[in-house]
Amino acid sequence: MSYDYIGLVNDVNRRLNEVELTSANFATATGYYSFAKDAVNQAIRHIQQEEYEWPWNHVEENEILAVGVARYSIPYDAKTINMNSFRIKRNDTLNIDTRKLKVLSYEEYLDKYADSEYNSSNAVPQYVVRTPSRELIFHPKPDKQYELVYEYYRSGYDLARYNDVPSLPEPYRYVIVDGAMYNVYQFRGDMQAAQLAFDKFEQGIKQLRSIHINRTEYLRDTRVSF
Repeated sequence: MSYDYIGLVNDVNRRLNEVELTSANFATATGYYSFAKDAVNQAIRHIQQEEYEWPWNHVEENEILAVGVARYSIPYDAKTINMNSFRIKRNDTLNIDTRKLKVLSYEEYLDKYADSEYNSSNAVPQYVVRTPSRELIFHPKPDKQYELVYEYYRSGYDLARYNDVPSLPEPYRYVIVDGAMYNVYQFRGDMQAAQLAFDKFEQGIKQLRSIHINRTEYLRDTRVSF
């Protein structure tokens, strides 16, 4: 069975001995079938909300900075941003090597460099600032069209078309289906089966967390040798 929206919904249908949907009738499904579609998305949302930084939601963003423009919008789907990942990408035409940007708090930026947005001085950016209004400020304002690279974790997304594919890797489709079964059993009023499905769903999420989140990072020696 294909790993996409219709495949997941039909996984639920087979467990309940219901007729499977096809690409022709998927969009117009009503009643139980419409709820089964919702149940799959509800399960995916639940998984996505369990952690801020699931690895399958990791994104490397590239953006071209505009000359003289200090402020840029944070991507609409960004849940968390790795502020230590900002760098100006090497560009031989612009005669610049890869350069990592330093992080400034918004308050420190206002104390020290607030006027930089309103004057005509441009240069290679050295600092990145995250504002309360979900914007990024680069100081100094860029004097050339530098390519910016940084990383963030997106919030995830609902499935809509029958062939939409979840961001979760295919080996974890069973976790999605267990979560969907919990919702469907509730819809049918079978609370005992719903509780059993929820227990399996929660156990699956714990396994995902154990595999992908609960890691022991190595310690790096930051002492300077003389």
